[in-house]
Order: sequence, then C-alpha cells, then structure tokens
Amino acid sequence: MSQDTEHVKCLIIGSGPAGYTAAIYASRADLKPVMYTGMLAGGQLTQTTEVENFPGYPDGVLGPEMMEDFRKQAERLGTDIRFGYVSAVDFSSLPHKVTVDESKTILADTVIISTGASAKWLGLESEQKYSGFGVSACAVCDGFFFKGQDVAIVGAGDTAAEEATYLAKMCRKVYMIVRREEFRASKAMVHRVLNTPNVEVLYNTETIEIMGDGTAVNAVKVCNNQTQQETILDVTGFFVAIGHKPNTDIFRGTINMDETGYIITRPGSTETNIEGVFCCGDAQDHIYRQAVTAAGTGCMAAIDAERYLAAKEHVVTA
Repeated sequence: MSQDTEHVKCLIIGSGPAGYTAAIYASRADLKPVMYTGMLAGGQLTQTTEVENFPGYPDGVLGPEMMEDFRKQAERLGTDIRFGYVSAVDFSSLPHKVTVDESKTILADTVIISTGASAKWLGLESEQKYSGFGVSACAVCDGFFFKGQDVAIVGAGDTAAEEATYLAKMCRKVYMIVRREEFRASKAMVHRVLNTPNVEVLYNTETIEIMGDGTAVNAVKVCNNQTQQETILDVTGFFVAIGHKPNTDIFRGTINMDETGYIITRPGSTETNIEGVFCCGDAQDHIYRQAVTAAGTGCMAAIDAERYLAAKEHVVTA
C-alpha cells in the first residue's frame, strides 16, 4: 500500500450533528472511525447563533459552541478527526475508494455520508451580514425568538407556506414575499396561508435589501415587479424559504438520489443502494432538517455500519 493510501474500517464524510453522533457511536463500537470534516467543520450549525431546541442545553447554546462540544466528545472517544474534503469516490468495489484533497486515497470498509445540506439564499450582501441576527433559513429553529413581532418570509413553495403559517402562530404579523403572481405550493397549503388572518401575501415582489442598525434587522425594502414601487416593511425578522440543496454533488451518478440530490435510504434504515455505504442527516432528510433528527440518524448509521461489518466477519469466519 502506497504512502498516500490508507485502509480504514469506517470513514465518515462530513461533520455536523449527524457526522459527530455517528463518530461517537462508531468509536464506542471500536470501528476506529476516521472523519473528514469538509470545508465547513461543524456544518450549518456553526453559522447560527442561539440554539434553544436541542435537548440537554437548558439555557440554550450557541451553534458553534454546541458543535465544539460534539467534536470534543467524538475525539475523546477515539475518532480521528481531520480537516479536509472528499474530491472523488469510487463505490464500484470493496473496500470503497475515496480520494481526499485530490491527493490521498482512503480504502474504507464502510462509508457514512453526513455531508448535510445548504440553505439557498437570495444572494444579497445584507442577507449574509444579518445572518443569525434577524435573518434565518429555518422558521422552526428560530421563529421563537420573534414572538409577538412582525416578520417577513420569502418563498412560494410548500416549505415557505408551512413556515409562514408556523410563524403566524407566534408572530404578530407575517409578510409573505412571493416573486411571481402565484404560489408554487400545493392548493391545500395555499388555502391554509390565505386563511391565516395575520399573514399578508405580497405577490410580484422582490426583496431589494435587508435593513438594520448594524447588529439586528429592523426593516426590509421590497419592490413590486409590475409597478416598480418600493416599500419598506417594518420587520425584525427575515426568513428565507426558497429551498435547500443537499451537499451531495460528489456522489451524483454513483448512488441513488432524488431529483433534488437528496440521497435515498431504505425506509427505517440509513442503508443506501450501495453495500457498506450509509447516509445520515440532512444529506438524506428534506422533511425535518433539525439538529436532533440529524443526530438520531447519525446514531442509526453507526449502528448499521457496525452490524454490517459484524455480519461480514461472521460470514468470513463461519
């Protein structure tokens, strides 16, 4: 085996709640996992501020702090955590062949994919400036912080409609910014939005800028596509619900995924269509997308990998 080739029992691709939880369980099962964090070590949660809905943190916790706790726990139990990204995969034979940083080859008996997903953004400079300080891509995660306040949400699909009605339960007023003159959401979801009294839908409307005082959002400037009239909405929260993109491009063509790119796992399991390859977290979950559900599937992936290896050893020695 060349110097740039290494054989491991369990390779975890990506960090975040799913990857770190998989690492904790794989370490305790003596799989001696090696994790490559990807370019954003800790995943999406490192870009959030306060997390109040993860069990075990009664006073809440900052996203980056929580991911640091996860990392320390995985490391203490024996996970070999490395900063690096996977540049190519070859799942055509066992052990699986994974190229890291375009230079190193890892031969892995099992692979756990936990590369997560990224929220799609509008691309405004002000959006990134206030991300975590009034701008959010998850109403379920952050809606609570805007109780009794006025907020805006941009999007026209089922997720946006669902998040608008969710926000309406706790916020005083919800402006729903729809770029075209109609929703993309299902009829049932549109009906729900239109029958929620404190949701005001602004059709044919583009977001121009998110305004604030440097530390928090206090308004959003929008423009009507037809009249070109600009309006300033007095809101303290701005939610982006124009979709998520799973970070799975590297696996395209080698593994079963849906049209959006979410990896398909066997129901009730983290198994993919490829022997010895498992997937957990937001790379395969487009429904819940929560840290706690990602962690749960990370646990499942490590158990699935351990049982797969145990069954193979049994076959070999039987």
